[in-house]
Amino acid sequence: MTIATRLKDFIDRKGISYDTVAHHRTSTSRQSAIAAHIPGSIVAKSVVVHHELGYALAVVPSTHRIELGTLQDVMDKRLGLASEDEVTSLFADCDTGAVPPIGAPYDVPVIVDDSLGDAADIYFEGGDHRTLVHVSGEDFRNLTMGAYRARFSHRAY
Repeated sequence: MTIATRLKDFIDRKGISYDTVAHHRTSTSRQSAIAAHIPGSIVAKSVVVHHELGYALAVVPSTHRIELGTLQDVMDKRLGLASEDEVTSLFADCDTGAVPPIGAPYDVPVIVDDSLGDAADIYFEGGDHRTLVHVSGEDFRNLTMGAYRARFSHRAY
């Protein structure tokens, strides 16, 4: 698959250049970073949360864990982790668990952790467990334009 169709169309419409990094199949974004020999601090990990009004995509470095209580305070909503079925219905053109951190093509609002900050490059899963998408940090910020930004994670690795 490489890049999910909706994501690829969105990136192409924005005119953003990107490349891909193939790696062996992995189960987590942290494992993907290791397999692709990329620092985990610049691999964006996506976590889908649900609340009373819908869903949101929380984006943190693969080296971090979300502090759900802090995220609830920041969003001023009671949150829970979305189920696998919920994630599959939202990101139907992606493999289970390979959710990209770009919510616009899926009509899912995004909140990006400040720890991704001003990175010069960002890598992320684009819909499968064998490929990372690489964009410049500036282009990532363009792709997540309109996303809320706050600190809601802590380094775990």
